Amino acid sequence: MKVLENLLGLCNNFVWGIPMMALLFGTHLLLTIRLRMPQRKIFKALRLSVTEDEDSEGEMSQFGALATALAATLGTGNIIGVSIAVAMGGPGAVAWCWLTGVFGMATKYGESLLSVKYRVKDKDGGYVGGPMYVMENVLHCKPLAVVFAFFAICATFGTGCTVQANAISSVMSTAFDVKPAVTGAVVSVLAAIVMLGGAKAVSRACEKLVPFMAIFYLAGSGALLFINRAYLFPALKLIVTAAFTPRAALGGFVGSTILSASRHGIARGLFSDESGLGTAPMAAASARTRNSVRQALVSMTGTFWDTVVFCAVTGIVIVSSMLHKPAVFNGLSGGQLAEQSFGLMNQYGHVIFAVSLVIFAFATILGWSFYGERAVIYLFGSRGIKYYRLIYLAALFAGAVASMGVIWEFSDLLNGLMAVPNLICLLILQGVVVKETRYFLWGGHLDEKEELGE
Repeated sequence: MKVLENLLGLCNNFVWGIPMMALLFGTHLLLTIRLRMPQRKIFKALRLSVTEDEDSEGEMSQFGALATALAATLGTGNIIGVSIAVAMGGPGAVAWCWLTGVFGMATKYGESLLSVKYRVKDKDGGYVGGPMYVMENVLHCKPLAVVFAFFAICATFGTGCTVQANAISSVMSTAFDVKPAVTGAVVSVLAAIVMLGGAKAVSRACEKLVPFMAIFYLAGSGALLFINRAYLFPALKLIVTAAFTPRAALGGFVGSTILSASRHGIARGLFSDESGLGTAPMAAASARTRNSVRQALVSMTGTFWDTVVFCAVTGIVIVSSMLHKPAVFNGLSGGQLAEQSFGLMNQYGHVIFAVSLVIFAFATILGWSFYGERAVIYLFGSRGIKYYRLIYLAALFAGAVASMGVIWEFSDLLNGLMAVPNLICLLILQGVVVKETRYFLWGGHLDEKEELGE
């Protein structure tokens, strides 16, 4: 197993090298500039996310599509992922993760716009969409679409499935002494109950889970930040300076270079908010919306909540806790940093950490199952869904008892492989995104109805 982990690590170092970071962050910056910084419309986008476009076609509401995407993104990446980024890239990784989110909002906007604009109707009259449909029907490059869909399916078993199941089993074992096999069985059964209801059932479950878990986690983090209030400014200063200057190991923090901080921060940012990954557009394509730009704005708020808010909060919690009591963090690594941070709140902190992680991870399991089914429908038709569900549920159980290192490395690799064809497609079609944005967003036609889908 160690040999496999080392091999995956080498592959990740290649995939997540300077070219990949340049492609990802460069796309974020390019679209931010070309679209005249749609991030400025975040408050308008937040209002639209809770507005129902009743007279429009689609399987779920705009908030339902956002909740499904948020359920997939608000997971272990916000807690364990940020913790690992700090452990491996130093406190500067938090700043790079945050910057990835800020500029990544433009990429999430662009990829969602394309998937909504070019969505198609399935044989049951519902809408399906995503980068694979854009690649085939607009770029006329089916091989690229097939590659994306294949990597998407594979990624669901890593990012959306085994990683989450492993995180749940680990925290249940540590906090409540529940055996991983028991946790795996329970999680698989609960997921099966929701998944059997189809996309609408997943959306309804996510609509209920997302607001609760967000408020619960932010309340717990707020209490911890109050405890660390004397260290908040030093923590922020350290995060910013460490992002752009090399740093030696000191007081529980690992030594890091600018490349190390940026690599782990950007990778965790993508793992968490999925901007450029091409997954969230699959949910956006099913939304009831008047035009593609409205839903693109709503989708953009997913990156805002996930990375600009949640990842930033987690990062500040961890770094301020390490400054507060550095001795208790010596020798810790990975997700242990986040758990120990909440441990500063005594036994209540451990409970908040455990409950937050379990709910976040389970919601992600549901959200990614939706993505996987959409990719399966594209490649194999609806007949392949039942087989996918069986494999997905089996992978949930396997993930609960597997090695964490291998799972994270596997997930990072698949995220990178998935992002490449999606970013290529987005860059080629950026002109379409710019044109639609000029008309609907900056031209004052945001309430106008647009014919969407075939």
